[in-house]
Amino acid sequence: MYIHLGGEKNIRSSELVAIFDISIEKSSKISKKFVSHALQEKMIVNIGEEEAKSIVVTKDTVFYSPISSATLKKRVNIFYANA
Repeated sequence: MYIHLGGEKNIRSSELVAIFDISIEKSSKISKKFVSHALQEKMIVNIGEEEAKSIVVTKDTVFYSPISSATLKKRVNIFYANA
């Protein structure tokens, strides 16, 4: 099953590690370090040109999505409810 992250980007649900609200980037020292490391390793992908509302972490990539974390979590829950 795939999860639509915005724009033309879909990921396999099996690749999903975490979904965070964008506010976590500024509110936690650990998340700041994580994002800084991901930037250094060139693991971050911005989806579209809209302002990011959520951070989606997969096994290999960190996506900045224009879709809210609540909406993305609902999409994931629908997948698992139907599995």
